[in-house]
Amino acid sequence: MNQPLTLTFLIAAGIGLVVQNTLMVRITQSASTILIAMLLNSLVGIVLFVSILLIKHGLAGFQELAANVKWWTLVPGLLGSFFVFASISGYQYVGAATTIAVLVASQLIGGLAMDVVRHQGIPWRALVGPVCGAVMLVVGAWLVARRQF
Repeated sequence: MNQPLTLTFLIAAGIGLVVQNTLMVRITQSASTILIAMLLNSLVGIVLFVSILLIKHGLAGFQELAANVKWWTLVPGLLGSFFVFASISGYQYVGAATTIAVLVASQLIGGLAMDVVRHQGIPWRALVGPVCGAVMLVVGAWLVARRQF
């Protein structure tokens, strides 16, 4: 996949996430628990991915799936579920803009930390721009989060 197409997908995914979370808040408001929205979200994904796996790889795909299950392979699902829970709660209680600002700022800080750990020996000089950008994003997130509607 080329870079412009990847960036287009990322933009579409970002906009889609806003729509998804807004609809999930609506589901949560009409249900007795946030778990209903989360389960509906997960069920759609499971049905979609099981169908694709079955169509593309048949039963061999499920054998490969079973062979690759280890305790640590479940962690991304737990983290993803926590992300969805936190996002829905954020949209519901502090609004979309604050939720997005805080999530993006925290993801950037986590991503920078991960890059530094994975690429040991990065010269400090190379980090000045990214760290300045992260600081500006955190300040921007704070400004968005402190606003009152």
